[in-house]
Amino acid sequence: MGIRLGLQIGNFSYGTAVEELFPTVIAQAQEAESAGFDSVFLMDHFYQLPQAGSPDQPMLEAYTALGALAVATERVQLGTLVTGNSYRNPTLLAKAVTTLDVVSQGRAVLGIGTGWFEYEHLSLGFEFGSFTDRFNRLDEALQIVLPMIRGERPTFSGKWYKTAEAMAEPRFRPHIPLLIGGSGEKKTIPLAARAFDHLNILAGFDELPHKVQVVRQRCDEIGRDPATLETSALVPALIGNGLSPEMLPAEVRQQAVAGNPQEVVEQIKTNVLDAGVDGVILSPATQLGYTPGLITEVGELLRPLVSA
Repeated sequence: MGIRLGLQIGNFSYGTAVEELFPTVIAQAQEAESAGFDSVFLMDHFYQLPQAGSPDQPMLEAYTALGALAVATERVQLGTLVTGNSYRNPTLLAKAVTTLDVVSQGRAVLGIGTGWFEYEHLSLGFEFGSFTDRFNRLDEALQIVLPMIRGERPTFSGKWYKTAEAMAEPRFRPHIPLLIGGSGEKKTIPLAARAFDHLNILAGFDELPHKVQVVRQRCDEIGRDPATLETSALVPALIGNGLSPEMLPAEVRQQAVAGNPQEVVEQIKTNVLDAGVDGVILSPATQLGYTPGLITEVGELLRPLVSA
């Protein structure tokens, strides 16, 4: 699968007019590709997240934007980090991701999770429910999505979803890489061990060594080689001269990095890679605009550290 060095574009507030918004997204994706990143991800949200801005800030619909990025890039894998199952019907999701795989000539990644942003659900009319509800819905959805993207035609009747010989054609590949995000030791990590290629661990830097150990234990328990479940961490980054981790809000210092490219990479090595995580998905802050070249500098320094 090979998601060792990814770029997440999580903020579309560039300080530009809307005409320049998507050209800026394209520029970032193309710079990441040129710099040797193996994947580019978008968030699957309809409103901006509270830690990044107000709900009315620009947010593109993920799969529409990924389809456009497929035409603007040639090599990088493309996906969401991660799809919110609670507002994506599983049959429609299977159709969207197999279409993305066709359009991109075999570069789609299916990232999926339970969904968590309650305000977004309530505002747009999606049922939210408890975490147990959302996890059970995800479990049902996977019994539909995964067979469909393999070319099977599942008939399913559950509490949340029903299908009758559902199919998704055309398909470009027999297998689309599967990514799940989370760090729950009772549900998410065991599910990742059973059914996924990649786990994006959502945890503070201080928790990562323990989470990596749990991943290995859960794989061992079911007889899976832990090396076959690739791991990564999503790392928000403030990149620039004169910046430091002390400038980050206290509540994000265990998840984000700040500094010039060399300092950012040193922090990622110490906090993520030395903890045993296989790779990193970088999410540069762009609220003050996109600065060409920074992704390249970080990528050139990180690439040798995450090579498989």
